[in-house]
Amino acid sequence: MIPLSYIVALSAFLFCVGVFGVLTRRNAIGILMSVELILNAANINLVAFNRYSNGTDALGQVFSLFVIAIAAAGSVVGLVLIIAIYRNGKSIFVDKYDLMKW
Repeated sequence: MIPLSYIVALSAFLFCVGVFGVLTRRNAIGILMSVELILNAANINLVAFNRYSNGTDALGQVFSLFVIAIAAAGSVVGLVLIIAIYRNGKSIFVDKYDLMKW
């Protein structure tokens, strides 16, 4: 069996890569992919702590499925917004977005 500390380290690494991607990417699709990495790190933690704390119930897996469903819906909304902004501005770089300025 893999120790819990290894799984938490993997999750922390994925989380850090996701945060780095959100902070450094200029491309909106890359930012959405980085947010997905952050959510996957949270899913790994949910499943791992459920397995190592009490393996009889599946509460961690259920929460993980809810996170996956919400992330899929969020990705769809984000992609729709990116496509709509691309049609108007012809760019997917986030530093070019000034649609919300007064």
